[in-house]
Amino acid sequence: MDLLIVGGGPAGLATALHAARTGLDVTVWEQRAGTVDKACGEGLMPGAVTALAALGVHPPGHDLRGIRYVAGPRRADADFRAGPGRGVRRTVLHAALRDAVLTAGVRVERRTARHVEQTQDGVVVDGTRAGYLVAADGLHSPIRRALLLHRPQRAHRRHGLRRHYALAPWGDRVEVHWARHAEAYVTPVAGNLVGVAVLTADRARYDDHLAAFPQLQQRLAGVPTAGPVRGAGPLRQETIARTAGRTLLVGDAAGYVDALTGEGIALALAQASAAVRAVVNGDLAHYERQWRRLTRRHRWLTHALLGATRTPPVRTALVPAAQRLPWLFSATIDVLAGPAKA
Repeated sequence: MDLLIVGGGPAGLATALHAARTGLDVTVWEQRAGTVDKACGEGLMPGAVTALAALGVHPPGHDLRGIRYVAGPRRADADFRAGPGRGVRRTVLHAALRDAVLTAGVRVERRTARHVEQTQDGVVVDGTRAGYLVAADGLHSPIRRALLLHRPQRAHRRHGLRRHYALAPWGDRVEVHWARHAEAYVTPVAGNLVGVAVLTADRARYDDHLAAFPQLQQRLAGVPTAGPVRGAGPLRQETIARTAGRTLLVGDAAGYVDALTGEGIALALAQASAAVRAVVNGDLAHYERQWRRLTRRHRWLTHALLGATRTPPVRTALVPAAQRLPWLFSATIDVLAGPAKA
């Protein structure tokens, strides 16, 4: 085959769709059966909604008008200028992408990649030969580690926890609630379902983290939960490079800063397109350059926010500053909401 993709999450499936559109013979390996869930904020920025629509994928969800920052009684709002975002259950997004891939005639096999061998003219994975390999196998990518592309990180290890609540959304924005050591992301994902994700470097039970947000905790008191708490982390993953031989890393496997700015899916979709162009052109160095350009805005802004908000006075002043400088808050959200561009 021309291209083997290991990992059948959104990054891998989007890569498969782009590859099929260019006429490549492509197969996806995914070790998990059926629709796959993951702990994430589940808010798609307008750029991600547009990129999915260009692939013919229109997952149902709850339209989002913008972002709201909340700290106690203070709040600051910024609307998306590029059109609405969308809150979408991760399982709904995965099912929509998988259906599109199968409709495009792409083979999806339940298999695990155990051994990767690179040759001058291809890649051999567990005895299966392909011209190129895309590793889209997630935050803790085994292929990234096997190819010695992983850069260990021990400082400031943040994790995410997410739970769904069976209630009607009380707004049409993603709410980001700020506490001393954590943020809570409230995302409407359906007419009767809200997701609440907590990001923090502290290790504790979900309900203990929720207690840091009294207003939110009070609103959710007595509301039935819909499914278990799911966790992910450590979130920050760094890579030495995004290519090795005839292998390309895409999505979280290519490196991840933090979920703070909510661009994960938009970046994965942009990387999927860039990876397929590199394969078609036989120029993996081009993908490395494109990856840096595509993620530069996200990396800089996220590093800056993370660095600033580790200092308690700055963290406390963030929402009041957004209130006093609404033009700056809106401009920042507008940058994040647009499509990732190389």
